[in-house]
Amino acid sequence: MVSFISAWCLVIISLCYTHVVARLVSKGMRRMILFIPVFLYFFVVPLSLSNIHAVGITAFFISWLANFKLFLFALGRGPLASDSKPLLSLPIFLAVSCLPIKIHLSPKPTTSYSSREGLLYYTIMVTLLVLMTKVYAYNSKLPDKAVLTLYAIHIYLSLELILAATATMVRAMSSLELEPQFNKPYLATSLQEFWGRRWNLAVSGILRPTVYEPMVQLFSVLGPNWSQAPAVFATFVVSGLMHELIFFYLGGLMPDWKVMWFFLVHGICTTVEIAVKKKVYGRWRFIPTGTSRVLTFGFVMVTGLWLFLPVFKRGNIFERILEEYAHAGAVVSELKSIIASLILNT
Repeated sequence: MVSFISAWCLVIISLCYTHVVARLVSKGMRRMILFIPVFLYFFVVPLSLSNIHAVGITAFFISWLANFKLFLFALGRGPLASDSKPLLSLPIFLAVSCLPIKIHLSPKPTTSYSSREGLLYYTIMVTLLVLMTKVYAYNSKLPDKAVLTLYAIHIYLSLELILAATATMVRAMSSLELEPQFNKPYLATSLQEFWGRRWNLAVSGILRPTVYEPMVQLFSVLGPNWSQAPAVFATFVVSGLMHELIFFYLGGLMPDWKVMWFFLVHGICTTVEIAVKKKVYGRWRFIPTGTSRVLTFGFVMVTGLWLFLPVFKRGNIFERILEEYAHAGAVVSELKSIIASLILNT
């Protein structure tokens, strides 16, 4: 915890430095060069941590999202660049930089019904996550594919809860409305919809201006209908490389490139899907919605079990997560006993 707090204090100091630089230096290569020490530090900061939750959060929030946002900001683009005024205020700048959120400066009022609905939804997710940690005790008796499927569900629940908790914390501190990070990905009717509009919207939101849009401009000579294909594929390539880097942080293992192949397969298939949609125009909906949902979810799960999820077993990532859960539970129990003894003594 001490190393985690120290690392994030240096992250905040680094972001304050970029905020000052942006006030003094206009967008462009000069600002980019002055940001280089921050880019380098953000890429190495997860290596200073050992707790797997701290490593994962820091790698995702800082090494990936913050670095990409600062890259755009150096060029005067992205969520950190404000059209309404020269520069965002420092607190909002820090929040948007190091958290996977996109802030709406004009918050929408939330109804009590939606609040109750959200509370019930996340209560169910927490309950499922707790139950899954109990099921892991029987891992040795379960088939490998069943264990990997549990890992997939665990990943989704953990990401959903971590990002929702982050959004709630920032909303409470700033009274600003935040975009949801997941949009029921299990209801996607195509790979394009799954990756672009439903799964981990923070990532798709930052990859769009950093990779997709520049590639569309680069390949604009192919025409508006075909410049999209290499841009989509390049976006999946960058996403695959960043995932390989995150798993290196988490497991300390050199990549075997299976995760990269997962994103290459999805990049190729999504590109083909988009091309087919353009070819058949409005006739894509000849597949019933229910069938397309099953096919999309099935393809994601099959390729995930084949290429993406085995890295969690190779790096003993979930075993380490469960050890940290057990350690946290032991600490909580010890604190309870200390508090109880203090109450009895008084």
